[in-house]
Amino acid sequence: MKWLLPFVLNALALLAADYFLDGMHLSGIGSAILAAVALGLVNTLIRPVLILFTLPLSVLTLGLFILVINAVTFSLASLLVPGFRIDTFGAAFLGAIITSIVSWILNLLFKEE
Repeated sequence: MKWLLPFVLNALALLAADYFLDGMHLSGIGSAILAAVALGLVNTLIRPVLILFTLPLSVLTLGLFILVINAVTFSLASLLVPGFRIDTFGAAFLGAIITSIVSWILNLLFKEE
């Protein structure tokens, strides 16, 4: 059951971002859990490649371009999951930031010793 907790916490973070943003839409908790799984896969498989290819730009912007990469991976995950829709790049950008912050807070609260 230890492997299930991060997905549930990330799904809750996605639902929080959905609540705060008009440009992000989740159809329910099932879509949120699938979106959390998709985000995990995209962040594990595709994000490192994107970071490697954009490394010079990331260095030039002092790492701020990583936020753009996070928005791109967030949008890509929304393309993979039915019931998870992002309308604009701005919504993806803010959704990635809100999801990261809420997920970080939830992981601190439910941290296993």
